[in-house]
Amino acid sequence: MSLTEMRKFFKFLKNINLFKLNYLIIPLLLLIFLYVVYYWSSANRRLPNLKSSEINTAIRGEIVTSDNYISANSQKLYKVSVDSRSIDPNKLELFVKLYCIYTGDNEKRVKDAITSSKGTIVLSYKIDAKMAVHLKELARKLNLKKVFVSFLTPSGKSNPPIRMSVSQSGEKRVYNTADSLTPLIGYINKTELDGITRVKGIKGIEKYYEYYLNPINDEKISGLRDIGDNIILEKSSRKSSKIDGYDAILNIDLKVQKELEFLADNAADDYDAKEILIAVMDSKSGKILALATNLRYNPGNITKKTFSNLNSTASEYAYEMGSVIKPIIFSIAYETGMVRPDEMIPTYNGSYKLGSRTIKDTHPANEMSATDIIVHSSNIGMIMISSRLSGEILHSGLEKFGFMQKTGIDLPYEQKGYMPDVFSLENKVYKATTSYGYGLQLTFLQLLNAYMIFNNDGVIISPRIVSYLRKNGEFYQVNEAESRNVISSETANVLKEILIQTVERGTGRKGQVEGLQIGGKTGTARIASGGGYSNLYNSSFFGFANDKSSSFTIGVLVREPKKGSYYAAQNALPTFRKTVEILVNNGYLHPSITDKNRVIIKDENEIIKD
Repeated sequence: MSLTEMRKFFKFLKNINLFKLNYLIIPLLLLIFLYVVYYWSSANRRLPNLKSSEINTAIRGEIVTSDNYISANSQKLYKVSVDSRSIDPNKLELFVKLYCIYTGDNEKRVKDAITSSKGTIVLSYKIDAKMAVHLKELARKLNLKKVFVSFLTPSGKSNPPIRMSVSQSGEKRVYNTADSLTPLIGYINKTELDGITRVKGIKGIEKYYEYYLNPINDEKISGLRDIGDNIILEKSSRKSSKIDGYDAILNIDLKVQKELEFLADNAADDYDAKEILIAVMDSKSGKILALATNLRYNPGNITKKTFSNLNSTASEYAYEMGSVIKPIIFSIAYETGMVRPDEMIPTYNGSYKLGSRTIKDTHPANEMSATDIIVHSSNIGMIMISSRLSGEILHSGLEKFGFMQKTGIDLPYEQKGYMPDVFSLENKVYKATTSYGYGLQLTFLQLLNAYMIFNNDGVIISPRIVSYLRKNGEFYQVNEAESRNVISSETANVLKEILIQTVERGTGRKGQVEGLQIGGKTGTARIASGGGYSNLYNSSFFGFANDKSSSFTIGVLVREPKKGSYYAAQNALPTFRKTVEILVNNGYLHPSITDKNRVIIKDENEIIKD
């Protein structure tokens, strides 16, 4: 074979080997590529997901008094959970020891909880925000110490370590003023929503302003986690912003409120009364400065003993009020031209036959001026005045004063009370008993609102406990108070002067405070029971206290006093006077020297019947 032929032969062999080599390598490379793709895709499933999401829950708004005390606010609660399978058995004692040092929990309880079951265990649902920060740091430290290890699942797969989790579990409502401001502030119940504990208003301000106090929107955060298990915040991390509920700012002054609650407590003891109710309202705006009772409860710790105190007796219960109705009936008669203050009315020496009953006056006289019928609280005189009114005029007049209607106060479950219909008021007996406060039932707040009319030129205004709502430093008015004319300013001023005289020289003498314009009316009413009347009484005084620039309508109700006299002049009236003195001491009223000449001081020990 020539040299040329040999070269051709080797070249042929070489071409064959290269072809075979390429034929083998290409499929091999393809197999390697497919294996790598499979490996990494399956590896992603084996590795923990680096993406994470969290919810930063919004919380309920605060309830704040006018003097800037936070009466109610919400605190976030966190839960702590661990997977018992992921705790290294050799480091269980270390975990339990450190966890209990941080939380103050019981070591035996924690250890028993972890060793008694396999899987996720919640160690606590009631961790506050400050403790949650410390526990998250503890979780990071425990992770560095390899306390948490991988474990095998029931299917035999290896599960990566699961560290201690600290996550939001809900919110806790905190009442910083304990039982003060109750029952008007109300209380809440807990509900579960998407595994988060929420609170919902059930009574009082918490209920009435539920829509506004309720948290608006939770913050949702998602993104990659860092080595400390924290979400790395980027522009796209936040899916929505956290918006807490509105704060409700009250018209109520906490200092005045607490002093009146103390007064109510003492008065209840002094008179052995079931309840003492005291309210102070700005006569020109309807703002409630205080609404106090001795029947209170702690919204954060409601017990069986205080369960009966949950309802607002000022707005949810109606009573026969007695003689405090008389100025209202008188004003209806005056407004319709049926009576003059100076005209003389027969009062039959204090004894008058009404059907089968004999009506007696505590201040008997053959006749009285119309003014003195109010000043000395003559039942017989009121029967004579009311007899001049038709049932329709009387019924219509009482409706104008807000009876059989809600006052519009910002409290839930307000009652309308009861009064006879037009047909019944045409009856002589019904009309007569209505004129001195029997046969119709009114709430405490209805009567307080009615007395505002005499101190506000004949205008009635819906009472308001909440002044405004607050959000991010902005203020919002909601449920604005409504006002309307009930009687003319002339009629209102005539009645106002009569009520002042009642305090100066009539049944209200023990309500005087030097240097202030004081007016009002006492009322003592037997309590209906079993189709008749019991030997128990409700006593009340409704009136006003004014200085040169401020005017307040004040109501006091003493329910079922059993010690001392049951007459309002002996219990409700002294409580009224002490209420006025509290307003003076707190700078709400300023006595004037020029008004002292109107004050007529009477014997403090005098028994005044009304």
